[in-house]
Amino acid sequence: MRRLLDLVYMLSGALAALSILAICLLVSAQVALNILARLGGPSLSWTIPSYADFAGYLLAAASFLALAPTFRHGTHIRVNLVVSRLGAGQGWMLELFALCVAGAAMAYATWYAGALMLESLHYGDKSTGMIAVPIWIPQVVMVAGLALLSVAIFDRLVESLRAHRPVLSDDVTE
Repeated sequence: MRRLLDLVYMLSGALAALSILAICLLVSAQVALNILARLGGPSLSWTIPSYADFAGYLLAAASFLALAPTFRHGTHIRVNLVVSRLGAGQGWMLELFALCVAGAAMAYATWYAGALMLESLHYGDKSTGMIAVPIWIPQVVMVAGLALLSVAIFDRLVESLRAHRPVLSDDVTE
């Protein structure tokens, strides 16, 4: 199970990175088309339809898909000021509490993001750009990212319970 979860986290991070790459390629292509239009005049004026919308969807995908891998690698911003002043037992209890609260909050967010996505699917919501994209498509990536973060938090909670000590403060790069 550990290998499968680590593989899923890695694939999510890779998809986030590919989303950033796609944004770079999309925006660069539009910039090149703008330069071509400036140099060649109106006859060479082209645009990528809804490129700003697609860049926004890709940015959302990158943001949400990167949540779980960054959490697992310990690269989210954390305030260790309180935990560093506590003893091992108290630090562990605080970590368990924080992981429970964070896991519940992410499960709640996932549930309601999923409900929003299903509502968009039910009503056939579409974007308002030149290319009308069904809104549930980018929303499903958001739900997947939130769900994977929920799994990562509960995964870390199980690790902490098994270790009987705080694991969030470990400098583990998996």
